[in-house]
Amino acid sequence: MTEEATASSFRNGPRPRVGWIAKGAALLARIGADPEDDEELRQKKALLVLLAVLILPVSLVWGSLYLGFGSPVGLVPYVYFAISLGSLVVFARTRNFHFLLVTQLLDILFTTTAGQMLVGGFLPSGGVGLWGILAPLGALVFLEVRQAVRWFGAFLLVFLLLGLAGEVLFSDADLPVGFTSTMLALNIVGAGSIAFTLLAVFARQRNAALMALRIEQEKSEILLLNILPRPIAERLKAATQTIADHFDATSILFADVVDFTPLSQRLPPVEVVGILDQLFSHFDALVERHGLEKVKTIGDCYMAAAGVPNPHPDHARKAALLALDMRDVVATSAVVGRLGLELRIGINSGPVVAGVIGTKRFLYDLWGDAVNTASRMESHGTPGEIQITRETYELLKDEFVCKPRGTILVKGKGRMETWYLVGPRSDDRRTERGIEPEAPAAYHQDGE
Repeated sequence: MTEEATASSFRNGPRPRVGWIAKGAALLARIGADPEDDEELRQKKALLVLLAVLILPVSLVWGSLYLGFGSPVGLVPYVYFAISLGSLVVFARTRNFHFLLVTQLLDILFTTTAGQMLVGGFLPSGGVGLWGILAPLGALVFLEVRQAVRWFGAFLLVFLLLGLAGEVLFSDADLPVGFTSTMLALNIVGAGSIAFTLLAVFARQRNAALMALRIEQEKSEILLLNILPRPIAERLKAATQTIADHFDATSILFADVVDFTPLSQRLPPVEVVGILDQLFSHFDALVERHGLEKVKTIGDCYMAAAGVPNPHPDHARKAALLALDMRDVVATSAVVGRLGLELRIGINSGPVVAGVIGTKRFLYDLWGDAVNTASRMESHGTPGEIQITRETYELLKDEFVCKPRGTILVKGKGRMETWYLVGPRSDDRRTERGIEPEAPAAYHQDGE
């Protein structure tokens, strides 16, 4: 009971309040904020305002300490305070980030080194001029590196000139040694802390930028691999010359959804795209499973190839297994079955030329008589069947059951002897379909 009550009190108790530091930082971030600012400028504004506000009380303490020991140099930190606060007020009204940045950098550079000079030089001032290093460091965070280098050069020049001027022209302020030593330690700690904060922010921004770049590169890599085969994508990234290869042994597959064009005219566009997306997504998975390469889709026609861009001695077998599985997907699909659609597939084997063409929306494509013949096998085929050429049949006949279709007239090719791919010989169910092969027809004329 006690444990349950305790857990309940944690669940039902008041939510932890946001700390006053977080509230203060959020309030400061509103100073000079502009709804039209991008994320980078918004972060820069918030960081600069926060740093300026953090240094303000330090300047008051420094000035009060020097004035408390009777040194008029204590007025210099108050001058810094007035300039810094005034620039924040102007920035809150104008939202001019460049004005605020330049004013803050000049203020921290000249007032600290001027105070160093008036006290009597480097050591008598307790190293107060070290605060001036925040000017080039701030420029490194908020500006380009080239501009930051100029600010660093200005700091070295001003720090050395005013420090030497203090050594030569101004007598040492009558301050206790212990006070000077304490101020030296405080100046090192204070300036070092702000400098570390700036560098930490810079490092975090750099790491965030690198992470974002890495994420975008990964997205680009995934997108590129969805367009091109991985070996081709690697070659395209490594070189700029034309990618063109010849492959002696390949098998090309074309699959077309029969009568889908007239059907698409009766269905809503969303349903048309949805049907093809569902069907072709299944085909994509099968292509990956069997180790082929998807080449492209043309309307409701799907093209894939085996043996490119990586040669395979069993390219015809891969294409055959893909074709059989594609036919099964269509046969068992509830959506496609409801619409009465069938798949017509054609396969041919032979040499091809492959390469990447274009500079925009580029494509890895195949050319050659073997490609044209494979396309003809599909277009002159029979719905629900997988038609193959003699070249493919010779590669598959020992492992797959093939039914001779006979001789058909193929546009652009003349008379060709073709076969229907039935299934693997080890698959009894498929083999039964081919036990009694069709008697070879003397001649068929299909298509155009």
